[in-house]
Amino acid sequence: MAEEAGGRTFFSGTGRSLELEDEIRLSSVGVDIGSSTSHLVFSRLTLERLDNRYVVAERKLLHESEVLLTPYSADTAIDAQALGDFVEEQYRLAGIDPKTIDTGALILTGVAVRRSNARAIGELFAAQAGKFVSVSAGDALEATLAAYGSGAVARSIREDVRVMNVDIGGGTSKIAVCEGGEIVEATALDIGARIVSFGLDGRVSRLEESAQRFAAEAGLALEIGREFDPEGLERMIGRMADRLFEAMSRSSLDARTAALMRLPALRNERLPDVLTFSGGVSEYLYGREGRSFGDLGLPLALAVLKRVQDWSARLERPDEGLRATVIGASQYTVQLSGGTIFVEPQGVLPLRNVPVVAPELPLGGQSIDADRVADAVRTALKRLDLESGERPAALCYRFLESASFARLDGFCRGVMSGLAAVLDQGQPLILVGDGDIGGLIGIHCVEHLRLRNPVVSIDGIALKEFDFIDIGAMIPASGAVPVVIKSLVFPGS
Repeated sequence: MAEEAGGRTFFSGTGRSLELEDEIRLSSVGVDIGSSTSHLVFSRLTLERLDNRYVVAERKLLHESEVLLTPYSADTAIDAQALGDFVEEQYRLAGIDPKTIDTGALILTGVAVRRSNARAIGELFAAQAGKFVSVSAGDALEATLAAYGSGAVARSIREDVRVMNVDIGGGTSKIAVCEGGEIVEATALDIGARIVSFGLDGRVSRLEESAQRFAAEAGLALEIGREFDPEGLERMIGRMADRLFEAMSRSSLDARTAALMRLPALRNERLPDVLTFSGGVSEYLYGREGRSFGDLGLPLALAVLKRVQDWSARLERPDEGLRATVIGASQYTVQLSGGTIFVEPQGVLPLRNVPVVAPELPLGGQSIDADRVADAVRTALKRLDLESGERPAALCYRFLESASFARLDGFCRGVMSGLAAVLDQGQPLILVGDGDIGGLIGIHCVEHLRLRNPVVSIDGIALKEFDFIDIGAMIPASGAVPVVIKSLVFPGS
Protein backbone atom coordinates (compact mmCIF):
# COMPACT_ATOMS: atom_id res chain seq x y z
CA MET A 1 0.00 0.00 0.00
CA ALA A 2 1.35 3.42 -0.89
CA GLU A 3 1.66 6.36 1.45
CA GLU A 4 -1.46 8.46 2.04
CA ALA A 5 -1.77 11.49 -0.22
CA GLY A 6 -4.28 14.26 0.37
CA GLY A 7 -6.10 12.19 2.99
CA ARG A 8 -6.74 9.31 0.61
CA THR A 9 -5.34 5.83 0.65
CA PHE A 10 -3.96 4.43 -2.61
CA PHE A 11 -3.06 0.84 -3.49
CA SER A 12 0.22 -0.10 -5.10
CA GLY A 13 0.34 0.04 -8.87
CA THR A 14 -3.33 0.92 -9.38
CA GLY A 15 -3.40 4.70 -9.20
CA ARG A 16 -6.86 4.47 -7.73
CA SER A 17 -8.30 6.14 -4.65
CA LEU A 18 -10.25 3.88 -2.32
CA GLU A 19 -12.57 6.77 -1.49
CA LEU A 20 -13.63 7.31 -5.09
CA GLU A 21 -14.73 3.83 -6.16
CA ASP A 22 -17.76 1.72 -5.27
CA GLU A 23 -15.90 -1.54 -5.92
CA ILE A 24 -12.26 -2.44 -5.26
CA ARG A 25 -10.43 -5.64 -6.18
CA LEU A 26 -7.37 -6.62 -4.17
CA SER A 27 -4.75 -9.35 -4.36
CA SER A 28 -4.33 -11.07 -1.01
CA VAL A 29 -2.03 -13.73 0.44
CA GLY A 30 -2.36 -15.66 3.68
CA VAL A 31 0.79 -17.23 5.13
CA ASP A 32 0.65 -19.77 7.98
CA ILE A 33 3.97 -20.84 9.50
CA GLY A 34 3.80 -23.28 12.38
CA SER A 35 5.86 -25.81 14.29
CA SER A 36 4.92 -28.64 11.94
CA THR A 37 3.72 -27.24 8.62
CA SER A 38 3.79 -24.06 6.56
CA HIS A 39 1.63 -23.02 3.60
CA LEU A 40 0.23 -20.09 1.62
CA VAL A 41 -3.15 -19.19 0.13
CA PHE A 42 -3.56 -16.58 -2.62
CA SER A 43 -6.94 -14.90 -3.10
CA ARG A 44 -8.67 -12.14 -5.01
CA LEU A 45 -10.93 -10.03 -2.79
CA THR A 46 -13.77 -7.90 -4.16
CA LEU A 47 -14.82 -5.11 -1.79
CA GLU A 48 -17.99 -3.06 -2.19
CA ARG A 49 -18.82 0.28 -0.60
CA LEU A 50 -21.30 0.15 2.28
CA ASP A 51 -21.96 3.69 3.54
CA ASN A 52 -18.51 5.00 4.55
CA ARG A 53 -16.64 1.70 4.59
CA TYR A 54 -15.95 -1.24 2.30
CA VAL A 55 -16.97 -4.83 2.99
CA VAL A 56 -15.87 -8.07 1.35
CA ALA A 57 -18.46 -9.08 -1.26
CA GLU A 58 -16.53 -11.96 -2.85
CA ARG A 59 -13.39 -13.98 -2.18
CA LYS A 60 -11.97 -15.99 -5.08
CA LEU A 61 -9.25 -18.56 -4.40
CA LEU A 62 -6.36 -18.16 -6.85
CA HIS A 63 -3.79 -20.67 -5.60
CA GLU A 64 -3.24 -22.98 -2.64
CA SER A 65 0.38 -23.85 -2.02
CA GLU A 66 1.72 -27.27 -1.25
CA VAL A 67 2.00 -27.99 2.47
CA LEU A 68 5.63 -27.82 3.56
CA LEU A 69 6.93 -29.63 6.62
CA THR A 70 8.45 -26.62 8.37
CA PRO A 71 12.24 -26.83 7.83
CA TYR A 72 14.64 -26.66 10.77
CA SER A 73 18.36 -25.98 10.89
CA ALA A 74 18.49 -26.91 14.61
CA ASP A 75 16.05 -28.26 17.19
CA THR A 76 13.97 -25.08 17.45
CA ALA A 77 15.59 -22.82 14.82
CA ILE A 78 13.53 -22.57 11.64
CA ASP A 79 15.60 -22.66 8.45
CA ALA A 80 14.65 -19.22 7.09
CA GLN A 81 16.56 -19.77 3.83
CA ALA A 82 14.65 -22.99 3.02
CA LEU A 83 11.39 -21.36 4.03
CA GLY A 84 12.15 -18.35 1.84
CA ASP A 85 12.87 -20.59 -1.14
CA PHE A 86 9.50 -22.30 -0.61
CA VAL A 87 7.63 -19.00 -0.43
CA GLU A 88 9.37 -17.70 -3.56
CA GLU A 89 8.46 -20.89 -5.45
CA GLN A 90 4.80 -20.61 -4.43
CA TYR A 91 4.58 -17.05 -5.73
CA ARG A 92 6.04 -18.34 -9.01
CA LEU A 93 3.57 -21.23 -9.22
CA ALA A 94 0.69 -18.84 -8.49
CA GLY A 95 1.90 -16.54 -11.28
CA ILE A 96 1.86 -13.58 -8.88
CA ASP A 97 4.52 -10.90 -8.49
CA PRO A 98 4.99 -10.08 -4.76
CA LYS A 99 4.96 -6.38 -5.68
CA THR A 100 1.34 -6.68 -6.86
CA ILE A 101 0.05 -8.05 -3.54
CA ASP A 102 -2.19 -5.45 -1.87
CA THR A 103 -2.79 -7.13 1.47
CA GLY A 104 -2.07 -10.25 3.47
CA ALA A 105 -1.91 -12.03 6.80
CA LEU A 106 1.20 -13.62 8.29
CA ILE A 107 0.22 -16.02 11.08
CA LEU A 108 2.93 -17.56 13.26
CA THR A 109 2.19 -20.40 15.67
CA GLY A 110 4.14 -22.74 17.93
CA VAL A 111 7.94 -22.42 17.77
CA ALA A 112 7.62 -19.94 14.88
CA VAL A 113 6.53 -17.36 17.48
CA ARG A 114 9.85 -17.58 19.35
CA ARG A 115 11.77 -14.35 19.06
CA SER A 116 14.66 -15.47 16.82
CA ASN A 117 12.34 -17.42 14.51
CA ALA A 118 9.81 -14.60 14.27
CA ARG A 119 12.56 -12.11 13.43
CA ALA A 120 13.98 -14.31 10.67
CA ILE A 121 10.53 -15.00 9.22
CA GLY A 122 9.60 -11.32 9.37
CA GLU A 123 12.66 -10.46 7.30
CA LEU A 124 11.33 -12.70 4.51
CA PHE A 125 8.32 -10.40 4.19
CA ALA A 126 10.02 -7.11 5.10
CA ALA A 127 9.31 -5.56 1.71
CA GLN A 128 5.58 -6.09 2.26
CA ALA A 129 5.48 -5.33 5.98
CA GLY A 130 3.16 -2.35 5.60
CA LYS A 131 0.59 -4.45 3.75
CA PHE A 132 0.48 -7.42 6.11
CA VAL A 133 -1.42 -8.12 9.28
CA SER A 134 1.09 -10.03 11.42
CA VAL A 135 -0.33 -12.30 14.10
CA SER A 136 1.64 -14.30 16.65
CA ALA A 137 -1.08 -16.71 17.61
CA GLY A 138 -1.01 -18.19 21.10
CA ASP A 139 -3.29 -21.05 22.07
CA ALA A 140 -6.42 -18.96 22.69
CA LEU A 141 -6.13 -16.97 19.46
CA GLU A 142 -5.26 -20.06 17.44
CA ALA A 143 -8.38 -21.82 18.75
CA THR A 144 -10.43 -18.78 17.77
CA LEU A 145 -8.89 -18.43 14.32
CA ALA A 146 -9.54 -22.12 13.63
CA ALA A 147 -13.18 -21.79 14.72
CA TYR A 148 -13.73 -18.88 12.35
CA GLY A 149 -11.66 -20.29 9.50
CA SER A 150 -13.35 -23.70 9.64
CA GLY A 151 -16.74 -22.03 9.35
CA ALA A 152 -17.89 -23.22 12.79
CA VAL A 153 -18.80 -19.71 13.92
CA ALA A 154 -20.79 -19.00 10.75
CA ARG A 155 -22.52 -22.39 11.00
CA SER A 156 -23.66 -21.62 14.56
CA ILE A 157 -25.58 -18.65 13.13
CA ARG A 158 -26.71 -20.24 9.88
CA GLU A 159 -28.11 -23.40 11.47
CA ASP A 160 -28.85 -21.94 14.93
CA VAL A 161 -26.88 -24.73 16.62
CA ARG A 162 -24.12 -25.18 19.19
CA VAL A 163 -20.98 -26.11 17.25
CA MET A 164 -17.72 -27.54 18.59
CA ASN A 165 -14.67 -27.25 16.36
CA VAL A 166 -11.62 -29.36 17.20
CA ASP A 167 -8.42 -28.29 15.43
CA ILE A 168 -5.79 -31.06 15.67
CA GLY A 169 -2.39 -29.89 14.55
CA GLY A 170 1.16 -31.13 14.81
CA GLY A 171 1.81 -30.26 18.45
CA THR A 172 -1.49 -29.24 20.02
CA SER A 173 -5.25 -29.58 19.72
CA LYS A 174 -7.50 -26.54 20.06
CA ILE A 175 -11.20 -26.81 20.94
CA ALA A 176 -13.72 -23.99 20.49
CA VAL A 177 -17.47 -24.02 21.20
CA CYS A 178 -19.61 -21.60 19.15
CA GLU A 179 -23.15 -20.36 19.65
CA GLY A 180 -25.01 -17.57 17.89
CA GLY A 181 -21.90 -16.39 16.08
CA GLU A 182 -19.86 -16.17 19.27
CA ILE A 183 -17.12 -18.35 20.76
CA VAL A 184 -18.44 -19.18 24.22
CA GLU A 185 -15.63 -21.52 25.32
CA ALA A 186 -12.17 -22.44 24.10
CA THR A 187 -9.27 -24.54 25.32
CA ALA A 188 -6.10 -26.27 24.10
CA LEU A 189 -4.07 -29.31 25.10
CA ASP A 190 -0.80 -31.04 24.23
CA ILE A 191 -2.05 -33.61 21.73
CA GLY A 192 -0.86 -33.53 18.13
CA ALA A 193 0.19 -35.64 15.18
CA ARG A 194 3.88 -34.75 15.29
CA ILE A 195 4.69 -35.07 18.98
CA VAL A 196 6.48 -38.14 17.58
CA SER A 197 7.87 -38.38 14.07
CA PHE A 198 9.83 -41.07 12.28
CA GLY A 199 12.57 -41.15 9.68
CA LEU A 200 12.54 -43.16 6.47
CA ASP A 201 14.26 -45.99 8.34
CA GLY A 202 11.31 -46.24 10.72
CA ARG A 203 13.27 -45.01 13.72
CA VAL A 204 12.14 -42.19 16.00
CA SER A 205 13.48 -38.87 14.71
CA ARG A 206 11.59 -36.37 16.88
CA LEU A 207 10.14 -36.74 20.36
CA GLU A 208 8.22 -34.12 22.35
CA GLU A 209 7.78 -34.13 26.13
CA SER A 210 4.05 -34.87 25.80
CA ALA A 211 4.90 -37.94 23.67
CA GLN A 212 7.16 -39.28 26.41
CA ARG A 213 4.31 -38.83 28.87
CA PHE A 214 1.88 -40.78 26.66
CA ALA A 215 4.48 -43.45 25.94
CA ALA A 216 5.05 -44.04 29.66
CA GLU A 217 1.31 -44.35 30.19
CA ALA A 218 1.10 -46.96 27.42
CA GLY A 219 4.20 -48.89 28.58
CA LEU A 220 6.08 -47.96 25.42
CA ALA A 221 9.79 -47.18 25.20
CA LEU A 222 10.53 -44.31 22.79
CA GLU A 223 14.01 -42.94 22.14
CA ILE A 224 15.37 -40.84 19.29
CA GLY A 225 17.26 -43.04 16.84
CA ARG A 226 15.66 -46.23 18.14
CA GLU A 227 13.00 -48.53 16.70
CA PHE A 228 9.67 -48.90 18.54
CA ASP A 229 7.01 -51.49 19.35
CA PRO A 230 4.08 -51.05 16.88
CA GLU A 231 1.54 -52.49 19.35
CA GLY A 232 2.79 -50.14 22.05
CA LEU A 233 2.47 -47.20 19.66
CA GLU A 234 -1.12 -48.19 18.91
CA ARG A 235 -1.87 -48.22 22.65
CA MET A 236 -0.28 -44.78 22.98
CA ILE A 237 -2.39 -43.34 20.15
CA GLY A 238 -5.48 -44.78 21.83
CA ARG A 239 -4.56 -42.97 25.05
CA MET A 240 -4.16 -39.71 23.10
CA ALA A 241 -7.61 -40.08 21.53
CA ASP A 242 -9.13 -40.91 24.93
CA ARG A 243 -7.62 -37.79 26.51
CA LEU A 244 -8.79 -35.56 23.65
CA PHE A 245 -12.33 -36.96 23.77
CA GLU A 246 -12.40 -36.49 27.54
CA ALA A 247 -11.47 -32.81 27.15
CA MET A 248 -14.20 -32.45 24.52
CA SER A 249 -16.98 -34.10 26.51
CA ARG A 250 -16.48 -34.00 30.28
CA SER A 251 -16.80 -31.29 32.90
CA SER A 252 -14.25 -32.87 35.26
CA LEU A 253 -10.98 -34.30 33.99
CA ASP A 254 -8.68 -37.12 35.00
CA ALA A 255 -5.46 -35.79 36.53
CA ARG A 256 -3.43 -37.05 33.55
CA THR A 257 -5.71 -35.21 31.13
CA ALA A 258 -5.64 -32.06 33.26
CA ALA A 259 -1.83 -32.12 33.09
CA LEU A 260 -2.05 -31.79 29.28
CA MET A 261 -4.23 -28.66 29.33
CA ARG A 262 -2.64 -25.45 28.03
CA LEU A 263 -5.75 -23.38 28.85
CA PRO A 264 -8.55 -23.85 31.41
CA ALA A 265 -10.71 -26.86 30.62
CA LEU A 266 -14.13 -26.52 28.99
CA ARG A 267 -17.11 -26.40 31.34
CA ASN A 268 -19.01 -28.76 29.00
CA GLU A 269 -22.28 -27.90 30.73
CA ARG A 270 -24.12 -28.68 27.50
CA LEU A 271 -22.90 -30.92 24.69
CA PRO A 272 -22.68 -29.55 21.13
CA ASP A 273 -25.25 -30.23 18.42
CA VAL A 274 -22.62 -30.29 15.66
CA LEU A 275 -18.98 -31.36 15.68
CA THR A 276 -16.38 -30.32 13.10
CA PHE A 277 -12.64 -30.95 12.86
CA SER A 278 -9.93 -28.81 11.30
CA GLY A 279 -6.13 -28.83 11.23
CA GLY A 280 -3.82 -31.31 9.55
CA VAL A 281 -5.33 -34.40 11.17
CA SER A 282 -8.77 -33.49 9.84
CA GLU A 283 -7.54 -34.22 6.31
CA TYR A 284 -7.31 -37.90 7.27
CA LEU A 285 -10.50 -37.85 9.32
CA TYR A 286 -12.58 -36.68 6.34
CA GLY A 287 -10.75 -38.87 3.82
CA ARG A 288 -9.04 -36.00 1.98
CA GLU A 289 -5.54 -37.37 2.60
CA GLY A 290 -4.15 -40.89 2.62
CA ARG A 291 -0.39 -40.41 2.51
CA SER A 292 1.84 -40.82 5.55
CA PHE A 293 4.25 -38.07 6.54
CA GLY A 294 6.16 -40.04 9.13
CA ASP A 295 3.96 -39.03 12.04
CA LEU A 296 0.80 -40.06 13.94
CA GLY A 297 -1.68 -38.20 11.70
CA LEU A 298 -3.53 -41.09 10.08
CA PRO A 299 -3.81 -43.49 13.07
CA LEU A 300 -4.71 -40.60 15.40
CA ALA A 301 -7.51 -39.52 13.04
CA LEU A 302 -8.91 -43.05 12.94
CA ALA A 303 -8.75 -43.37 16.73
CA VAL A 304 -10.53 -40.04 17.25
CA LEU A 305 -13.18 -40.87 14.64
CA LYS A 306 -13.93 -44.17 16.38
CA ARG A 307 -14.62 -42.35 19.66
CA VAL A 308 -16.89 -39.64 18.23
CA GLN A 309 -19.01 -41.71 15.83
CA ASP A 310 -21.45 -42.77 18.54
CA TRP A 311 -21.44 -39.39 20.28
CA SER A 312 -24.60 -37.31 20.38
CA ALA A 313 -23.08 -34.50 18.31
CA ARG A 314 -23.61 -34.66 14.54
CA LEU A 315 -20.29 -34.88 12.69
CA GLU A 316 -20.11 -32.42 9.77
CA ARG A 317 -17.46 -31.31 7.30
CA PRO A 318 -15.89 -27.90 7.96
CA ASP A 319 -15.61 -25.19 5.31
CA GLU A 320 -11.83 -25.50 5.64
CA GLY A 321 -9.64 -28.13 7.26
CA LEU A 322 -5.87 -27.88 7.11
CA ARG A 323 -5.99 -24.21 6.07
CA ALA A 324 -8.55 -23.05 8.63
CA THR A 325 -6.25 -20.66 10.49
CA VAL A 326 -4.95 -18.92 7.39
CA ILE A 327 -7.84 -18.97 4.93
CA GLY A 328 -8.94 -15.51 5.93
CA ALA A 329 -6.11 -13.41 4.56
CA SER A 330 -6.86 -9.76 5.16
CA GLN A 331 -9.22 -7.13 3.98
CA TYR A 332 -8.55 -3.44 3.79
CA THR A 333 -11.21 -0.90 4.60
CA VAL A 334 -10.76 2.80 5.23
CA GLN A 335 -12.75 5.22 7.35
CA LEU A 336 -12.24 8.79 8.44
CA SER A 337 -12.53 9.52 12.16
CA GLY A 338 -14.91 12.07 13.60
CA GLY A 339 -13.66 15.56 14.40
CA THR A 340 -14.14 15.26 18.19
CA ILE A 341 -10.92 13.38 18.86
CA PHE A 342 -7.92 13.68 21.19
CA VAL A 343 -4.32 12.91 20.23
CA GLU A 344 -1.47 13.76 22.60
CA PRO A 345 1.31 14.10 21.56
CA GLN A 346 0.57 14.28 17.84
CA GLY A 347 3.93 12.69 17.15
CA VAL A 348 2.56 9.35 18.41
CA LEU A 349 0.90 8.99 14.99
CA PRO A 350 1.01 7.16 12.65
CA LEU A 351 0.39 3.78 14.28
CA ARG A 352 0.50 0.54 12.27
CA ASN A 353 -1.02 -2.94 12.63
CA VAL A 354 -2.64 -2.35 16.03
CA PRO A 355 -4.89 -5.29 17.08
CA VAL A 356 -8.42 -4.41 18.17
CA VAL A 357 -9.99 -5.74 21.37
CA ALA A 358 -13.75 -5.57 21.75
CA PRO A 359 -14.69 -6.31 25.37
CA GLU A 360 -18.29 -6.70 26.47
CA LEU A 361 -18.36 -3.54 28.58
CA PRO A 362 -21.07 -2.91 31.21
CA LEU A 363 -21.86 0.65 30.11
CA GLY A 364 -25.62 0.77 30.70
CA GLY A 365 -27.38 2.22 33.73
CA GLN A 366 -26.91 5.42 35.71
CA SER A 367 -23.39 4.58 36.87
CA ILE A 368 -20.41 2.71 35.43
CA ASP A 369 -18.56 0.24 37.67
CA ALA A 370 -14.83 0.71 36.99
CA ASP A 371 -13.94 -2.72 38.40
CA ARG A 372 -16.39 -4.51 36.08
CA VAL A 373 -15.06 -2.54 33.10
CA ALA A 374 -11.49 -3.49 34.04
CA ASP A 375 -12.40 -7.19 34.33
CA ALA A 376 -14.06 -7.14 30.88
CA VAL A 377 -11.00 -5.48 29.33
CA ARG A 378 -8.58 -7.99 30.88
CA THR A 379 -10.76 -10.89 29.65
CA ALA A 380 -10.70 -9.49 26.10
CA LEU A 381 -6.91 -9.07 26.17
CA LYS A 382 -6.46 -12.63 27.39
CA ARG A 383 -8.78 -13.95 24.67
CA LEU A 384 -6.45 -12.52 22.01
CA ASP A 385 -3.18 -13.37 23.81
CA LEU A 386 -2.44 -9.68 24.37
CA GLU A 387 -2.36 -9.71 28.17
CA SER A 388 1.44 -9.43 28.35
CA GLY A 389 1.29 -5.83 27.17
CA GLU A 390 4.24 -6.25 24.82
CA ARG A 391 2.36 -4.53 22.00
CA PRO A 392 -0.28 -1.78 21.96
CA ALA A 393 -3.93 -2.67 21.57
CA ALA A 394 -6.87 -0.53 20.42
CA LEU A 395 -9.93 -0.84 22.62
CA CYS A 396 -13.20 -0.29 20.78
CA TYR A 397 -16.34 0.62 22.69
CA ARG A 398 -19.88 1.91 22.31
CA PHE A 399 -20.61 4.46 25.02
CA LEU A 400 -24.27 4.21 26.03
CA GLU A 401 -26.53 6.87 27.56
CA SER A 402 -25.28 10.15 29.05
CA ALA A 403 -21.65 11.26 29.21
CA SER A 404 -21.79 12.72 32.71
CA PHE A 405 -18.56 13.34 34.62
CA ALA A 406 -19.20 10.40 36.96
CA ARG A 407 -19.94 7.97 34.13
CA LEU A 408 -16.90 9.14 32.11
CA ASP A 409 -14.74 8.79 35.22
CA GLY A 410 -15.91 5.22 35.88
CA PHE A 411 -15.32 4.26 32.25
CA CYS A 412 -11.86 5.83 32.01
CA ARG A 413 -10.67 4.42 35.35
CA GLY A 414 -11.89 0.96 34.38
CA VAL A 415 -10.24 1.07 30.96
CA MET A 416 -6.93 2.26 32.38
CA SER A 417 -7.00 -0.43 35.06
CA GLY A 418 -7.89 -3.14 32.55
CA LEU A 419 -5.10 -2.00 30.23
CA ALA A 420 -2.55 -1.63 33.04
CA ALA A 421 -0.29 -4.36 31.63
CA VAL A 422 -0.19 -2.50 28.31
CA LEU A 423 0.23 0.97 29.79
CA ASP A 424 2.93 -0.15 32.24
CA GLN A 425 5.08 -1.06 29.24
CA GLY A 426 4.83 2.52 27.99
CA GLN A 427 2.42 1.72 25.18
CA PRO A 428 -0.08 4.43 24.11
CA LEU A 429 -3.67 4.33 25.28
CA ILE A 430 -5.67 3.78 22.07
CA LEU A 431 -9.46 4.11 22.32
CA VAL A 432 -11.85 3.93 19.36
CA GLY A 433 -15.56 4.64 19.72
CA ASP A 434 -18.42 4.88 17.26
CA GLY A 435 -20.02 7.91 18.96
CA ASP A 436 -18.76 11.46 19.31
CA ILE A 437 -17.09 11.63 22.74
CA GLY A 438 -13.52 10.64 21.84
CA GLY A 439 -12.23 14.08 22.73
CA LEU A 440 -13.94 14.12 26.13
CA ILE A 441 -12.56 10.71 27.05
CA GLY A 442 -9.01 11.60 26.01
CA ILE A 443 -9.09 14.86 27.97
CA HIS A 444 -10.44 13.09 31.06
CA CYS A 445 -7.64 10.49 30.99
CA VAL A 446 -4.91 13.12 30.68
CA GLU A 447 -6.19 16.09 32.70
CA HIS A 448 -8.21 14.39 35.45
CA LEU A 449 -6.55 10.98 35.79
CA ARG A 450 -3.03 12.28 34.99
CA LEU A 451 -2.17 9.50 32.55
CA ARG A 452 1.39 10.06 31.31
CA ASN A 453 1.25 7.66 28.35
CA PRO A 454 0.54 8.95 24.84
CA VAL A 455 -3.23 9.01 24.23
CA VAL A 456 -5.08 8.44 20.97
CA SER A 457 -8.83 8.68 21.50
CA ILE A 458 -10.83 8.78 18.27
CA ASP A 459 -14.48 8.28 17.41
CA GLY A 460 -16.83 7.85 14.48
CA ILE A 461 -15.26 4.46 13.67
CA ALA A 462 -16.97 1.03 13.68
CA LEU A 463 -14.63 -1.86 14.58
CA LYS A 464 -14.87 -5.47 15.67
CA GLU A 465 -12.61 -8.09 17.15
CA PHE A 466 -10.01 -9.47 14.69
CA ASP A 467 -9.65 -6.05 13.09
CA PHE A 468 -6.20 -4.48 12.93
CA ILE A 469 -5.92 -0.74 12.37
CA ASP A 470 -3.48 1.80 10.98
CA ILE A 471 -4.11 5.32 12.27
CA GLY A 472 -2.60 7.99 10.06
CA ALA A 473 -1.38 11.46 10.98
CA MET A 474 -3.99 14.14 11.63
CA ILE A 475 -5.39 15.98 8.60
CA PRO A 476 -4.99 19.70 9.47
CA ALA A 477 -7.96 20.88 7.42
CA SER A 478 -10.47 18.63 9.18
CA GLY A 479 -8.90 17.73 12.53
CA ALA A 480 -9.66 14.10 11.71
CA VAL A 481 -7.37 11.12 11.14
CA PRO A 482 -7.55 8.45 8.40
CA VAL A 483 -8.04 4.94 9.76
CA VAL A 484 -7.24 1.89 7.63
CA ILE A 485 -9.01 -1.19 8.96
CA LYS A 486 -7.62 -4.65 8.15
CA SER A 487 -9.96 -7.48 9.03
CA LEU A 488 -9.30 -11.19 8.91
CA VAL A 489 -11.72 -12.63 6.37
CA PHE A 490 -13.29 -15.99 7.22
CA PRO A 491 -15.62 -18.27 5.23
CA GLY A 492 -19.23 -17.28 5.66
CA SER A 493 -18.39 -14.04 7.50
